Amino acid sequence: MNLLEMLKDAIHPFGDGKKPPLHVGEVMNLWFYLTATEQTLRGEQVSYNTAQDQELRDKIEDVINNVHLPIREELKDFLRSEGVPLPNATPDKSIGDFRAMPENAKLSDEEIANLLSFNIVLGINYACRGLTEATRPDVASMFAKFQMKKAAFALTFRQLMTEKGWLLVPPAYHAGSEGRL
Repeated sequence: MNLLEMLKDAIHPFGDGKKPPLHVGEVMNLWFYLTATEQTLRGEQVSYNTAQDQELRDKIEDVINNVHLPIREELKDFLRSEGVPLPNATPDKSIGDFRAMPENAKLSDEEIANLLSFNIVLGINYACRGLTEATRPDVASMFAKFQMKKAAFALTFRQLMTEKGWLLVPPAYHAGSEGRL
C-alpha cells in the first residue's frame, strides 16, 4: 500500500475543478485544529524560552518551524480560500532567553518534553478525527498530511526523551502477579 498514491487517488475526483462545499463538520474540525495549533504554538514558544537542555530547545524549534507553523499557514490559507472566518488568535510569543527564572516559576525540561509529547499525540488523534469525518478528499488528505508530520516528529522526539530519561512509561503488567484482584 503506497500512501502517497492513495492520497493522489483520493484527490483525483477534483480534477474537473468542481468541489462540493465544506460541510459543517469539516469546517468545525478545520477551525478547531487551527485554534489548537495556535495554542500549541504559544506553549512551544514559551517552552523554548525556558528550556535548559539545548537538544530539547532544538527539538522545540524544529516542531515550531517544521510542523506547527506550516500546518497553521496551510489551514489559514485553506479556510480563507473557502470563505471561512478565522478564529481569533493571540499573538506569537517573543523569543528570548528566560532560563534564569526561578525553577518553581517554570516547567522543568522533563515537564516541557512530556507536555510537547502529549500535545503531539492529541494532534495526531484530532487529525485522525478530521480525516475520518471528512467527505471532501482534499480535507481528508490535509488531515492525513498533518498526522504524518506529527508522527515523523514523534519518532525522533521519543528517542530524545528516552535518552534523557524523560519518557513516562507505565509499569509492566504481568498476568498472575501479586496484587491482582
